[in-house]
Amino acid sequence: MSVPPENSTSASAAAGVPRPARFVPVVEVCADMVANVLSVVTVVGDDVATGDTMLILESMKMEIPVIVEEGGAVLEIRVREGDVVQEGDVLVVLSNPDGVRRG
Repeated sequence: MSVPPENSTSASAAAGVPRPARFVPVVEVCADMVANVLSVVTVVGDDVATGDTMLILESMKMEIPVIVEEGGAVLEIRVREGDVVQEGDVLVVLSNPDGVRRG
């Protein structure tokens, strides 16, 4: 079975049937604890590498950097400076170009 190019018009598209979204593997970076977002260091669209700091949290008067564990591109930043995050809240969404499921 062949797949039509992205910009072609297929019979199903002409009939108003939506095409399935292209799968983009992602990694959600979550908060490990309740904390305040002290600063956001990265922006959407940045390519980040292992070891880069994406944001800095503050908890119990300590600054905690949120470090990239595996590189990718920043797709979403779901927090702003001054936000209070809870354990498990998604902070940043990164692309995962190799498609390996983690976590």
